[in-house]
Amino acid sequence: MKMVGHDAAWEAWRRARSAERLHHAWLLTGKEGLGKASFARAAAAELLDANGGGAHPDILELTYAAKDDKEERKRADGKPFEKARSIRIAQIRAMQRRLTTRPTLGDKRVVIIDPADDLERNAANALLKSLEEPPEGTYFLLVAHRPARLLPTIRSRCRTVRFGSLGDGAMNELIDRLAPEANAEARSAAIRAAAGSPGAALGFLRLDLGKANSLMQSILEQGDRGFALRGALAEVIGARPDRERLQAILDLARATLAERITEDVPDPTALIEAHGELVQLTAEQPTYNYDAGLLAMQIGTLLARAGAASADRHG
Repeated sequence: MKMVGHDAAWEAWRRARSAERLHHAWLLTGKEGLGKASFARAAAAELLDANGGGAHPDILELTYAAKDDKEERKRADGKPFEKARSIRIAQIRAMQRRLTTRPTLGDKRVVIIDPADDLERNAANALLKSLEEPPEGTYFLLVAHRPARLLPTIRSRCRTVRFGSLGDGAMNELIDRLAPEANAEARSAAIRAAAGSPGAALGFLRLDLGKANSLMQSILEQGDRGFALRGALAEVIGARPDRERLQAILDLARATLAERITEDVPDPTALIEAHGELVQLTAEQPTYNYDAGLLAMQIGTLLARAGAASADRHG
């Protein structure tokens, strides 16, 4: 499936492939959801002339493993399982053992690490040794949402390809193709919250944030003196939302304020302050596990306060 926004990346990759010698390590950077991992798989298949689809024995992909032995048994049985929060040194060691053998079907092999910025420290140090002395015919494609978290010595050994955020037109084109059933309200919410990330937009559509989007816009524009809109927002969020839904709601609230800040507002101070508080709330939510109803009230209060302050200052 063709993903939009990859033209520059493909041009850089294919230009390098046509050169006398292809660099052995590539760092694919950009915000999460831009399709960097999909690009890595397609580029690996192109390099190995493996465009028939399905798994390829000479494409090794490292990502989050099961959290522990119990979750690994679930994974082996085809059941939903909890993933680890990092890529561990044992996975890098297993990959390195594979690299001591010859490729299965040809003279090349590709290692994809997604996301490389979640490598454990020891795993990153172990990977560095392979990057410093790569086996003949081995190429590394490292996917990174936050490349600053990688060791500088790893970054310095990679050629970087940056994936930029998509504009609203390209996002609409993508939704037309992949989620044509999305209504205008849900589409608007997804594009706003995703901030140029196609993968995030599709995730937001799955979470159906259209109603939450409308409520947030109303609170920001009209206020909420009787707390009715905040109560409705709490109902939309739900009494027991999972972490993904809470994160999406917070992302949407931040995007709603950020969009207003970029408009022609003479004094956006109140909007900027509310946005900063939402950023802090987003960072605290996974640790403090706020009650969903209280979180909805806090989000609504920040939006209402920012909207009222902005209106008061500008008549």
